[in-house]
Amino acid sequence: MIDALRKLQYAYLSLAVVVLDQWTKWLVEVHLPRTASQPVIDGFLNLTHVQNTGVAFGLFARHGANGGSWLLVILGVAALVAVMIYFRYAPARNRTLLCALALIVGGAVGNLIDRLASGGVTDFIDVYVGAHHWPAFNVADSAITVGILLMLLDSFSAHYRSDEQAGESAEPSRGGDPAEATGSTGA
Repeated sequence: MIDALRKLQYAYLSLAVVVLDQWTKWLVEVHLPRTASQPVIDGFLNLTHVQNTGVAFGLFARHGANGGSWLLVILGVAALVAVMIYFRYAPARNRTLLCALALIVGGAVGNLIDRLASGGVTDFIDVYVGAHHWPAFNVADSAITVGILLMLLDSFSAHYRSDEQAGESAEPSRGGDPAEATGSTGA
C-alpha cells in the first residue's frame, strides 16, 4: 500500500506533462497560423506551427493523408499500456526509473490526445543551426525523449550497481591475509 502511494506522486508528473503539452499546443494553434514561424533565438530556435501526421519528430508522416493515423493511435495505446505495466512492477524505491516512466506516459498521452482529436500532432519547437533544422517537436516529444534518456541512465547505473555488488561479494572474509585481499604479492 505504501509503495502504491509513493508511486502515485509520479502520476502528478505525468499529469503535469499532459497539461503543459496541451496548453502550449493550444497557444501555438491560437496565436500562430499553420506553417508560420516566429524567431525566438536567431540562428537557433523558432516557434513554427506544424501539423505532424507521423510519429515523433515527423518520422513516417503522411502529408495530406490521415489513413495511417488510426494505426499510429493503436500503436501508441499499445506502447502506453506496456509502459504502464512496466511502471506497475517497477520498484517504488527506484525514483529515476519511475520519473522516466511518468515522463513517457505523460508525453504519450499528450500526443494521443492530439492524434485522436485531429489525426495529427501539433509540433512547434524548431531547433536549427544555419540551414540544418532538427524536425519540429513539442513538449510531449521532449518528455518522452528525456524519459528514455533517464531510463538509459537508470539501466547503466543498475548495471554498475550490480557489478559493484558482485565485486563486494567476491571479496575475501576479514580473517584472511591482507596481501591476498588486495592482490599484492609483497614483491
